[in-house]
This record gives sequence, structure tokens and C-alpha cells, in this order.
Amino acid sequence: MKLTGGRGSKPALLSLLFILTVFLFAGTTSAVAVQKTDTASTAGVTFTDIPTAADSMAAAASKKTAEVTKSVEKISAAADAQSKADEGKPKTLWAIFLAGFLGGFAAFLMPCIYPMLPLTVSFFTKKAGSRSKAVFQSLLYGISIIVIYVFVGGLITLIFGPSALNALATNGIFNFFFFLLLIFFGISFFGAFEITLPSSLANKLDENSDKGGLLGIFFMASTLVVVSFSCTGPIIGSVLVEAATKGERLGPAIGMFGFSLALALPFTLFALFPSALKSLPKSGGWLNSVKVVLGFIEIAFALKFLSNVDLAYHWNWFDREIFLSLWIAIGLLMGLYLIGKIKFAHDSDLPYMSVPRTFISLIVFAFVIYMIPGLWGAPLKSISAFLPPLSTQDFDLSAGVGPAAASTNTSSIKTKKYEDLFKRLPKVKGIDDWYDYDQAIEVAKQTHKPILIDFTGWNCVNCRKMESNVLPNPEVLKRLQNDFVVLQMVIDDKTELPATEQFKSKLTGKNITTLGGKWLDLEESKYNSNAQPFYVMINEKGETLVPPQGANFDIAQYVAYLDSGLAAYKK
Repeated sequence: MKLTGGRGSKPALLSLLFILTVFLFAGTTSAVAVQKTDTASTAGVTFTDIPTAADSMAAAASKKTAEVTKSVEKISAAADAQSKADEGKPKTLWAIFLAGFLGGFAAFLMPCIYPMLPLTVSFFTKKAGSRSKAVFQSLLYGISIIVIYVFVGGLITLIFGPSALNALATNGIFNFFFFLLLIFFGISFFGAFEITLPSSLANKLDENSDKGGLLGIFFMASTLVVVSFSCTGPIIGSVLVEAATKGERLGPAIGMFGFSLALALPFTLFALFPSALKSLPKSGGWLNSVKVVLGFIEIAFALKFLSNVDLAYHWNWFDREIFLSLWIAIGLLMGLYLIGKIKFAHDSDLPYMSVPRTFISLIVFAFVIYMIPGLWGAPLKSISAFLPPLSTQDFDLSAGVGPAAASTNTSSIKTKKYEDLFKRLPKVKGIDDWYDYDQAIEVAKQTHKPILIDFTGWNCVNCRKMESNVLPNPEVLKRLQNDFVVLQMVIDDKTELPATEQFKSKLTGKNITTLGGKWLDLEESKYNSNAQPFYVMINEKGETLVPPQGANFDIAQYVAYLDSGLAAYKK
């Protein structure tokens, strides 16, 4: 479909596509003075025993013990409640739904779909005969779109299975495949080629849609899905990639539900209120601009999957400054395109800058300027979860700035196992990390400290957020430096285990051949979780002190969680 016209009427809603977020309470009790008084009478003379220093010390110790016990019970209860609350929040599924919904909204603004809106609404309003019938048919049309896409998402789960979807998040081959796939989608959005389904399928569905009735409306929705695939295909692929790499059983179906809901709503709502069509901007060249800008975004996010592979397999070439340089270059090209300095084959002339286009250009150029200091080691906390860790950066002006690692290694172990292997793992300045379970247990025995196990991953976005926003907090850092042995266990590391250390999992029956697989099997078999980050506090016997918890971006709650484990250890 060839579209003509200027781009000055770009809708303001488009801007949504580019805008890329219990203090330690000590258990206090009213101290009741403990006074031990004994009286006895002899020959009318009363003698009173005055409390000795030993009695006073015993009373104070008793009071302190009661306070600590109540403190442990309160803080542990709070941590347990928070852990259960966190487990009950389907954060990942909501994130997948939101990604799908935004993708569906972006698809609606594609040149293959947006011009079909008035035609579809006109069909329902004129052919239905009555308003009530038009409302019913438009609702059925929207529901049909949702059913088709959710069916596709559910089918993907049935084919691959939830365990396979979870493995995609850390599998190097699939991450590299996703990288190539998103690059392919981005190039198609630039206009190099179109991704289409066989025309015979579209023609067959179109013929069935002419039969009328409820089945005809369903086939009409199917025709929209097939005909618009050249525009929606790359977005659907991106949504499914996002869903699959989250490892959620319902991820693909939830992603497709969000996508189809955003796609179906405009057709249904405008069929209910056809007069509102007059307020929409006319189709024109701005629709292709949406497509091209999404192409830039696709390519930018493709680099994240390439970074995942580089980290997990220790290629050690796709460093943070290379990643940032590419993002800065992509942002500059996007900004120049938005202001009309760059044109693609299917673009129309840009006679003037509309107000929404101007503001979006400002946001893009401001984002580029924000990223530039990152080339010299600026933390860039707002996007740090997407970047390779700062430890991969060769040139870092912030090196040596900040708290030094606490000199708490008073154990006899001076060489850390796997330290060279994880030198590029994201670091929190000031924390003395260990990487082997047995070594951490031995250090805990010698230093008389509890162990904080941090089940983390090279490709874990929430891990990076915790490491940049929570763990460096002075109150958190002080406790991690002085009171804990911190053990990082990287569950997606692909380092091959020596033949003597390889084993068969008692939980899954699979052969464990990698270091990451060893730690993941420990997390799953002992703590019934495969989440990252996942924090477990244990003593030197390996016993869990308080209920484990996942990512918690509330600093006060995380401090309370650490203190609950420390109090339980001391008790």
C-alpha cells in the first residue's frame, strides 16, 4: 500500500514510544528494672541483701537477650512477610504484558494498519444496519484479533515448553540468534525488504470474510493479521523474544495478549464512537517515520543480546565502551532522521517540523548527550541494567574513586577460586566477593560471619539494578563489608567443569557440565527457585537463617532483611 502526504500531523501519542524507575526497626521493649530482693527476719532484726555487681550484670544480660530475641522475631517476621509478598507479585508477567501492549500500540501506527482503521469502522457502521449490531460486531472483531494472537503465544509455549523458554534466557546460541533476528527486523523497518506471509493465505481468508455472519467477522480479523504481517511481524517477533527470555510459562501468551489488546482497542473503540475518527491525523509519510524509528530501536536492543553472549562465554571483546559507542551512533542517526537530515527510500519530504516531532527529537538528542560521559566511566544508572558491566570498561576515570574493599579477609585463604574468571562480573566497590561455595563456608567458619549468597547472572537485568541502586547504599554497603561473607554464584556462566566435578542432577536428571549449571542446580534443589537475583543468608553449616528473597529495590526493606539475618545468626 503506497501512502502519500506530509508528516506534519504526527500524533502526540507517538511520543510514548520513545520515553525509555521498613527502616531497620530494632525490636524495642519497655525495660523493666530487674531487682533481686530477699528478706529474712532474725530476732526482730531485718537484714537486706544489696544486689552485687554480678547480679546487675546478670540482669542486664537477661534484658539484652530478651531484646535481641524479640528483635530477631520481629525482623524475621517482616522479612518473611516481604518475601511472601514479593513471591506473590507477578512482576515479570506484568512487564511482558506491558512490553506487548506497547508493541501493539506501535504496530497500530504502522503504515499497514493505521490506514485500515477508517475502512474497518465504516464497514461496521454502514453494513451492520443498527447501532447495537455494529457495537456487537466491532466487539467480536476485537475479541477475534485477541484470540488469534493469544493462540499463537500459547502454541509457542506448547511447542517449546516452559523449561525450554527459561533456558533461552541464558543460552548463548539463542541469544546470538535473537541478536541476528532483531537486526533482520530492524533492516526490514528501514525499507530494505518486507516480511510477508503467502498471498494465497490472505486471499483465502479474505474470501471467507465475505460470507458474513460471526464466522465472517472472525475471518475478517484473520485477514487483518495476515495482511499486516509485513509491519507487525518484526514487532511480534520482538515481543516473543522478550517473553521467551523471561522464562515464564505464560510469557508468550501474556505478551501476545498485551499486543493484541492494544491493536484491537482502537478498531473497537472507534467503531463504538465513529465520530471520533475526525480527530485522528490523516495517513501520510509520518507513518513510515514511525516504522523507521522502530527500526533504530530494534537494532539498539539487538546489541543487548550480543552482549549477553559475550559475557556468558567470556569472549571479552564487546566491552561497555563499544556498546555505548554504538548506542550513541544509533541515537545520533535517529535524531538526524527525525529532523529531516537523513531520508530512506520510502520517506516523503518533510516540509516542516511538527511539535511532537520536535519534542521527540529533543528527547533523542538529550539521551545521546546523557550517554557520552559513560565512555569515561560514568555509571549511567538509568540504563545500567542494559549495559555491559562497568568492570568491562577499559578506560574508567572513576576507577579508584569510592569506597575501597573492606579488609575483612582474615581467613587463611588468600587465593579466591574463579576470581580470574569473574573479573568482568559487575562489581560493587567496597564489597569483597567470593565465587565458590566451599571456600565461602570455610571463610565463614574462620571469620565467624554469616554468608550472603547472591545468585546472580551475566544477563540478569534486575541484578544490575540492585548492584547500581541498592547495594552501594552506605547503610547496605556497611553491613556487607563488615558483617557478611558475600558469595556470588553466577548461574548462567558457561565455563566447562572439570570431568571430575561434573554430575547428574538429582532434581532434573540432567548432566551438569558447566559452572553456572552447578550453581543453578544448587539454587533449584536446595531453595526451590531459579530466580536472579536471589539472596540467601546461611551460617557456616549451610543452614538458612531467614527466608530468602529476590530483588528488592526498597533500601530500607533490604537493610531490614540483612539485619534480620545477622540477628538470627547471632542468636
